[in-house]
Amino acid sequence: MPYPRLFLHRLAALLLLPLAAAVHAQQQDAARDAAMVNRVTWGATPAELARMQALGADRYLQAQLHPDPKAKLPGEVQARIDALSISLQSAEDALAQQRGMRERAKDAAPDARQKVQREARLISRQRADDTASRAFWRALYSPNQLQEQMTWFWMNHFNVYAAKNDIGTYIDQYEEQAIRPHALGKFRDLLAATLRSPAMLVYLDNTQNAAGRINENYARELMELHTLGVKGGYTQTDVQELARILTGLGIHNKDQLPKVKPELRGQLVQDGLFLFNPARHDYGDKVFLGRKIPGAGLAEVDAAVDLLARHPATARFISAKLAAYFVGDAPAPALIDRMAKTFLAKDGDIAATLQTLYSSPEFAQSLKAGVFKDPVHYVYSSLRLAYADLPTIVNTKPGMNMLKQLGQPLNQRLTPDGYPQTQSDWAGSGQMTARFETARGIAAAPQGFYREGDDKGRVDLPPLPDLYKANADNGLFAGLSGATRQAIGQARSPKDANTYLLASPEFMRR
Repeated sequence: MPYPRLFLHRLAALLLLPLAAAVHAQQQDAARDAAMVNRVTWGATPAELARMQALGADRYLQAQLHPDPKAKLPGEVQARIDALSISLQSAEDALAQQRGMRERAKDAAPDARQKVQREARLISRQRADDTASRAFWRALYSPNQLQEQMTWFWMNHFNVYAAKNDIGTYIDQYEEQAIRPHALGKFRDLLAATLRSPAMLVYLDNTQNAAGRINENYARELMELHTLGVKGGYTQTDVQELARILTGLGIHNKDQLPKVKPELRGQLVQDGLFLFNPARHDYGDKVFLGRKIPGAGLAEVDAAVDLLARHPATARFISAKLAAYFVGDAPAPALIDRMAKTFLAKDGDIAATLQTLYSSPEFAQSLKAGVFKDPVHYVYSSLRLAYADLPTIVNTKPGMNMLKQLGQPLNQRLTPDGYPQTQSDWAGSGQMTARFETARGIAAAPQGFYREGDDKGRVDLPPLPDLYKANADNGLFAGLSGATRQAIGQARSPKDANTYLLASPEFMRR
C-alpha cells in the first residue's frame, strides 16, 4: 500500500529537522565568533575571521590579550612609519631644534621672530600628524589588534591635547613609551609612566607646580579622571597634598640641568625629557588618602602612585570604564564588581581584568546587541573591511579628515576627560549624515588613500567587491535587518551596495 503524500512530506520534514538545526547552530556560532572578533579588534575582516577560526575562539582571545612582541606590520606599512619625522628624529632632538630656533631669533625683528615661531610650531604640528598616522596604520594593519585598540583607549583615558604648547613635538613619545607598552600590562606601571611623561606634565600644568607656588590642576585630574573617579572618596585636602607631592616634576627643555644646592644634587633626576628638580619640590611631610608620606622627594611620588593604583575606588572606576567600552552604556554593577575584584587580586593586571570581562555572560549577551561605534571605530572598521583585499593604504590624510569631520580627530580633544564614548554622544542626525558621506567616500572613492603626497592622478586599483556578498557565509552580517538587505539588494552598483552596507544601522555597532 503506497504511503499518502502528506505523510511522506511530514516524514521528510522530520528527517531534515536535525540537519536544519545543525545548520542554524553553525550560523549562530559563526555570528557569535564574528561579533567577538569585531569587538576585540578595530573591525573584523575575512582574514581576521579566518585567523580566529584557525586558532579557535579561546586561543585567539588569549593571543590578543597577550600580544606577540615580535609580530610585524606589513613591510610597506612599516617602511612608511620608518619614514615619518617621529622615526627619523627623536623628541629630544626635535625639541632642542625648536629651542635653538627660538633662541637665535630672540633679538630679531618682530616679523622675523614671528616667522621663526611659526616654523617651530610647524615642527610640533608635523610630529603630531605623524603620530596620528602611525596610530592609523597600526590600527588598520597590526596583528595585535587588541593592543592597538587598548593603546587608543588609554590615550583617550589619559588624554593630552597635542596642540597645546609643544606637546605635539613629543606626543609620539607619550604614545610609544608611556602608553603602548603598558596597554595590557599592570595599571600601576601605566599610571607611573603617564605621570613621568612630559606631555602629561605640560598639558596639566605640573611644570608650573613648585613649592610655595602650588598648582593643583594635575593632582585634581589625576584622581578625578585617571584613578579614583569623581566619587572616589577623596577630599580637597587630598588634592592639595597630592599637588605638594607632585612639586618639582617637569620637563627638561634647556641645554643645561638646573643648578641645585649641593645637598640636593643626589635627588636630581633627568630621564630623557623628564626632569625632577628637587629645588622646586616641597619636602614637608604630607597626609594623602589617610596615609602619612614623609618628605623624601621623588620617592613620595612612587608612594602616591602605589596608593592610587591599588585603591578599591580605582579598581571600580577603571573596571566600569572598561566595561562600558566593551559591553556598552550602563554595564551591570555585578560585572563591574567581578572585574574590580580581579583588578585588586591581580595587582591591576589589565589583561586579567579584561579576561574576566570577556568570560562574563554580560559580554556574551552584548555580542548580540552590539556596542555603538564612536567615529574612530566607525572609520577604522569601515576601512579594514572595505579595503581588506586592496594594497595597504599609502596616504592617511583622507582618513584623518574623516575623523575630523566626524568630530574625533586623534589627540585633539581639548579637555582632559577625553572623547565621550556613550551612544548618545555620537548618534545624532548630523553625525549620521556625516557617516553616510564617509561611507560613500570609502566605498566609491578609494583613490585618495592611494595617492602619494599631492598627486591627483588616477591610481590603478582592483575594484572593491560587493562586501555583503563577499561576507555572506562568515557570520559578519548575519544580523542584518530585512530593510537593510532590501536596500543593498536594490542598489544599482556594487559601490552603492557597499555604501548602504557601511551606512547601515547594523554597521554602526560593533
